[in-house]
Amino acid sequence: MDRIIAYCGLVCNKCPVFIATRKNDEAGKRKIAEAWSGQFGLEFKSKDINCDGCFSPDDRLSGFCLKICEVRPCARAKNVKNCAYCDQYACEKLETFFARAPEAKKTLDEIRWRARWDLNPGSPAFRAKP
Repeated sequence: MDRIIAYCGLVCNKCPVFIATRKNDEAGKRKIAEAWSGQFGLEFKSKDINCDGCFSPDDRLSGFCLKICEVRPCARAKNVKNCAYCDQYACEKLETFFARAPEAKKTLDEIRWRARWDLNPGSPAFRAKP
């Protein structure tokens, strides 16, 4: 399966929430909800742990994406494929997120690098090196 890259650079189909949703793994969802409740200081229940990825048409997203994430609404408003394609990359919202998920920055930087050379090197979003 190809990687599904979220707006923020996370790989959706490697995310434990995405995987638990696809497998309908209720025990896994309970574990994630418990862990996230402690990690983020909000109450998450297993019903909050359902996610089909950022691009799902029915907006079935994890509790994190609905309650905390600032990146997804921004990227959707700007109508970008993901944040690597944004003229304001890497903004403060992303930098804050990258502190928690440095692998997401690596993914988006790679997309920017590839796009700069493979797709449209003249685009303003790709003039600066990542």
